Amino acid sequence: MIDERLLEIRSFEGTGFQPLIDYDKWRVAMLRSSEELLPERLFAMQRHNETDEVFVLLEGRCILFLGDRKDTIPSITAVDMVPRKLYNVRRGVWHNHTLSRDASVLVVENSDTTVQNSPRMLLNDTQRSRIVEITRELWQE
Repeated sequence: MIDERLLEIRSFEGTGFQPLIDYDKWRVAMLRSSEELLPERLFAMQRHNETDEVFVLLEGRCILFLGDRKDTIPSITAVDMVPRKLYNVRRGVWHNHTLSRDASVLVVENSDTTVQNSPRMLLNDTQRSRIVEITRELWQE
């Protein structure tokens, strides 16, 4: 076993979001499929008011849903992520995602990203239906 003063090795095989390394001003986390990320269970979007957030699809499939930088979410667009590409969600943009059961997404964000500076916006029934519809269209379920 290698001395952790030389090298940290972290992994996550569970479900949901798990920070793995916090260092100075940044955090690296893993996002994996979970029941609350199923398209029919997405009830809200979040945004980060003080930082961008980077996502990298490592395996499986992930759809990144985006709103806007407004105080409301007038429309939802979606990106079917491609493995090993970096997706930088800009500060203040509403977002959420759905993942296939085998998906793993690397997340890089500021270490001080918290619920206090990351508000959530509840989605209405039309928006929630649109997310399910987009998922079916992109993944041809």
